[in-house]
Amino acid sequence: MSVPASLALAVGALLIGATAGFLFTRFRRSQAERQPTGPTVAELLLRLVRSSNNGVLVLNKFGDMVLHNRRAETLGLVVDNRADPRARKAAEQVVETDDPLEIDLSPLEARGRQPEAVVGEVRPLGDGFTVVEAVDHSEATRLEAVRRDFVANVSHELKTPVGAIALLTEAVLDAADDVDEVRRFGSKILHESTRLGTLVTELIALSRLQGAERLPDLNVVDVDAVVRESLGRTRLSAESADINVTTDNPSGLLVEGDRTLLVTALSNLLENAIAYSPAHSPVSISRRLNGGMVEIAVTDRGIGIAEDEQHRVFERFYRADKARSRATGGTGLGLAIVKHVAANHGGEVKLWSRPGIGSTFTLRIPAYEVGESAPEPRQEKTPDRMPRLVATTQEQGGMP
Repeated sequence: MSVPASLALAVGALLIGATAGFLFTRFRRSQAERQPTGPTVAELLLRLVRSSNNGVLVLNKFGDMVLHNRRAETLGLVVDNRADPRARKAAEQVVETDDPLEIDLSPLEARGRQPEAVVGEVRPLGDGFTVVEAVDHSEATRLEAVRRDFVANVSHELKTPVGAIALLTEAVLDAADDVDEVRRFGSKILHESTRLGTLVTELIALSRLQGAERLPDLNVVDVDAVVRESLGRTRLSAESADINVTTDNPSGLLVEGDRTLLVTALSNLLENAIAYSPAHSPVSISRRLNGGMVEIAVTDRGIGIAEDEQHRVFERFYRADKARSRATGGTGLGLAIVKHVAANHGGEVKLWSRPGIGSTFTLRIPAYEVGESAPEPRQEKTPDRMPRLVATTQEQGGMP
């Protein structure tokens, strides 16, 4: 073979080798690019278990823990790094039968604010392994208890005036020839029917506030107008009970809300103060701006509320003085409505009370943030002459 031919052959071999090397390098790089660089499937599954809102526990055939998430500890499925004995016993049964099993894993004793109702499902995974998945049903259980109590309370409250009306009607029929007796029983029927109508009206209002119906659109509301209208609604009750209701000076404060609901809430506070105050005693209303919240306080010198009952007065149908409340025709829903009106306006209602001294209920609603086109609400100044009630209670180291 001649030298030129050998040289050409060598050059060709080099070119072929370089091309093959280049193509192989590209192939390896392409393969590397195709391979995933993120977490593996096993790592993703582990993340899924750890982030689950349900408690997850995996046991082996000996009942030992293989894997569990933090939620399992929160729900009490794992305590002190040990599986709940009920879950272990159920896992043994599932391994034998190879059928899923549902068990109750609710705490056997109260431990603060931990879940009250926990239901677990044990499923076989094969090779002697089982998984226990626990779900918190506490909220559903509480809601069901509230629903049952509400239905029972409503049934009881409705039966009282309905039964009274039926008995009084029979009495009227028996005394048809006695005009005085008919008039006396007729006035009682009117009283009970009025109470029944009030109860139904307040039940409807409460159901709307709790979400049965959409609340009306909120508007800018003049607090002074709410106070004036509430005073007008309760004037007859105050005069009948010989109660003197006083107010501080107009404030010019504004809130964003529903005027009708706010008037209802304040009227309920006034009716409550009048109902639980002795004759000739004062009731006062005061308004002020405090930290971006408009506070409307209703203060009385009534019987007061014991400290251990104060957290319950906003419950539906709860009455601090049952005999007095029924005597005044109370439904036990007034303060519950106040609480929900405040909550639906982004506010709250606070209570200060001492037995024998009186009570102050304060409705707190966020103040309206005024734009350029609206008048700015002014900070309330302490009036020169506050109602005598407020001054007296402060002198005694009492109400705020």
